Amino acid sequence: MLIYLPLAEVSVDVFLLLLLGGGVGFLSGLFGVGGGFLMTPLLIFVGIPPAVAVGSEAAQIVAASVSGVLAHMRRGNVDFRMGGVLLAGGLVGSTLGVQIFKVLQGLGQIDLFVSLAFVAVLGAIGLLMLVESARALRRRSSGRRAAPVKRHQHLWIHGLPLKMRFPHSMLYISAIAPFAIGLGVGMLAALMGVGGGFIMVPAMIYLLGMPTSVVVGTSLFQIVFVTANVTFLQAWQNQTVDIVLALLLLVGGVVGAQFGVRAGAKLRGEQLRGLLALMVLAVAGKLLVDLVSMPDDLYSLGTLGKAGV
Repeated sequence: MLIYLPLAEVSVDVFLLLLLGGGVGFLSGLFGVGGGFLMTPLLIFVGIPPAVAVGSEAAQIVAASVSGVLAHMRRGNVDFRMGGVLLAGGLVGSTLGVQIFKVLQGLGQIDLFVSLAFVAVLGAIGLLMLVESARALRRRSSGRRAAPVKRHQHLWIHGLPLKMRFPHSMLYISAIAPFAIGLGVGMLAALMGVGGGFIMVPAMIYLLGMPTSVVVGTSLFQIVFVTANVTFLQAWQNQTVDIVLALLLLVGGVVGAQFGVRAGAKLRGEQLRGLLALMVLAVAGKLLVDLVSMPDDLYSLGTLGKAGV
């Protein structure tokens, strides 16, 4: 059953969108990721313009993250003070990112930028995850244990000024570091239609030294408000948010996530990371092939000479 999406100016099968939402939701439950970094490229593959894919996926992330953050709040796993600093940076970054998005859209380069950004980000993340999971599998096969990771390492960021106490995370660090992380993730949310958790969570653990128990909930708290800001600004300034598309993806995602959680309990952590890495690299590869391959319809723009000259 086809449905016409006015903003995207394309007709798409409703069941295909539900299937995409369900598939990415399944992966989200299986791997414990938001899925936005996979959903946006998949929407591009089925014919949704990149600008609309970015704006609409941001709206879907808002709704999908609300339930997660509420669950973590009930368990007391949200550091609101840290979340506030991350959010301040995220709001600045997302607002700036939407302005850059608008400029690129006006220049007619937003589609190319989105595709190149996903190739670079997904390629780097996929390679890092694949190397890490391969090392973990080798250690398991040889019977060696991984060296324990020191969470409270003294890094250069701990010497920055404007220090604050974060009692819930048991930290006394500069507010500049979490603000900068929020700033970068906010820009990614605006320019790529992702929640940014796949970057924020490792940064919060290994750079800020936050306890793992509060990282996910605090990250989701920031993501909810940052992607809401992105959705509002994209709809207001760039008109790239298709609510019908976002709702269909959300419905499929909610159902798929339930099955993903059950399936994830049957696989080991390093196996999950390896599978996700291969999937991320496959998406990046498909985007790269689409960028460099010859289009089906060839055309050229030429300058016509003036008559009589």
